This record gives sequence, structure tokens and C-alpha cells, in this order.
Amino acid sequence: MKRLLSPASVAALAAVAALLGLLAYGVLSGGDKRGIDQAIADGKRPAVPELRLPRLDGAGRTSPADLRGKVVILNFWASWCVPCREEAPMLERWHRRIGARGGTVLGVDALDATGDARAFVRKFGISYPNIRDAGGERLKPFGIAAYPETFVLDRRGRIAAVVRGPVDEAFLTREVPRLLREGT
Repeated sequence: MKRLLSPASVAALAAVAALLGLLAYGVLSGGDKRGIDQAIADGKRPAVPELRLPRLDGAGRTSPADLRGKVVILNFWASWCVPCREEAPMLERWHRRIGARGGTVLGVDALDATGDARAFVRKFGISYPNIRDAGGERLKPFGIAAYPETFVLDRRGRIAAVVRGPVDEAFLTREVPRLLREGT
């Protein structure tokens, strides 16, 4: 006589299959992650991929290209991401610190509900611009695999540094001031 799987067993198998699917997707859709990271490791500064998206505040569209001439801390985040919540106050401090010296932070909210993202911005008093990629369609060229991820762009719009995971004061202190000192 055949024995049927219990509902709990079926649910567990489905969960394992879903996790394996996500893992395979992450490995196969790494985008240019290796290319960007390798170029930086080789001392090169690759151009930032095109990323013109709607602003979270509804005031049109913005792109890192619109900020050429500034040093940009480009931070990919989501309201449901715990490390994103932890680094948000620090990014706001850096935005205020570098604004007068030709720098800014540009947030990219992705895979998030608009209301949740706007509540996040209010909760953390974020004053820097944020754009949103609701469905995550524009993340592949950056190789985004998890949140948060942060790219630092020089004044020419090239990627000078990247952090795959939470950013910290030490990284920003090492990377941003030297780029602010560089000319265009």
C-alpha cells in the first residue's frame, strides 16, 4: 500500500524547493556583479549602468547620471531589510556631511511597497533623494543579490567602490573623502 506524504511534509518539501530555486536564480542572474567587482579590484572604475527611475516622492524621475559632477553614495535598500534600517541614519549623516563639498546620497528602493518605502523615509528622516525600482527589474546590471548594497561613484559617474552588504563608517571614511578631493 502506498503511503501519502503528510501536509507538513509536502509544505517542507515545497519550502526547500523554493529556497533551492531562489539560490539557483541568484547564482544564474548575478548580472555584472563579478564584472563590476573585478574591475574595481583591477583598479578600474566602470561606468554606472543606466538607472533612470521614478522618484519615491513622486517628483519625476532621477538617475545617477543626473548627479554627474558630484560624488554619489548609491545605496540599494528596502524597508523590510533589517541592515538597511540600521545603516539609514548613518547614510543621512553622510548626506548632510558631504552636501556642501559636492557629494550626495541617492537611495534606490527596490522590491518594496510604496507606502512602506515612504514610511521608512519618514521614520529615519531621510532627506536625500530616493528612486524606486518596485519590481527589481533594473538591478541585474549591478549584480544586486541582497540588501543593502552600496556603490560609491566618482564625479564622472564611474563606480569607484562597492560594498556587497551593509556599509559602515570605516568604508565611507576611506572612500568618500578621497573622491571628494578629486577633480572631475
